[in-house]
Amino acid sequence: MISGSDGGIGSAIVENLLTHGYRVSLGGLDKASLEGKFGSETSNKTFHAFDAFDKQSAVDWVSQTVETFGQIDGLVNAIGGGGRVAMMDDNDQALDDVWELFVKTPLRLTRLCMPHLEKSGRGRVVNIASLASKRIRNVTVGYGVAKFAQLGLTHATRTYGWEKGVRATAVCPGWVGTAKSMAKAPNLQMLPDDMTDPSTIAHMVRTAIELPNNASMAEMIINCEFEDLF
Repeated sequence: MISGSDGGIGSAIVENLLTHGYRVSLGGLDKASLEGKFGSETSNKTFHAFDAFDKQSAVDWVSQTVETFGQIDGLVNAIGGGGRVAMMDDNDQALDDVWELFVKTPLRLTRLCMPHLEKSGRGRVVNIASLASKRIRNVTVGYGVAKFAQLGLTHATRTYGWEKGVRATAVCPGWVGTAKSMAKAPNLQMLPDDMTDPSTIAHMVRTAIELPNNASMAEMIINCEFEDLF
């Protein structure tokens, strides 16, 4: 299961997994958008309307996936978005929204998937976090604080699932060459080619999925510019 399948990183993950023979259940706001990106549904890919702000859509997506495939072996939380909330912004709704996207929704999906991941014996949860989950470089505390929490959620998932064969990984990239990042590129004073390509993130996600239980990576930190932090 891949949330945010209609986004830049999510789409790259879908394409990578399909190329390597995976069966995937795609979640996005608009099924028509998924069909436009990936063609018609087939025996190895299904499309589902999923809204992070609609709890029932998460329940429905998980149950429909199990009904179709009979199992869930992996969950990739790749939802992006969220508004900017600066340090001095008095905007509780924007904070609630970013928390819903990056913490509560991944937790909700993880809870729903966990019984099926346990049955697998090698279930995987991969959260697309960010270098913002490791350090704060600006005053957009909404995104940064939520990503710190998402990293903590990944470690909590890893702890809970370890004895049941479930492994959790946080993929933490810096700037990734998606459409949204490209739009900001002039202000970043960074060439688009200098950003990490979404296909590289997808490769890292598949690596996290395919590593054996005795070689789990809790965090994958991916830099496109030098940072003397790690």
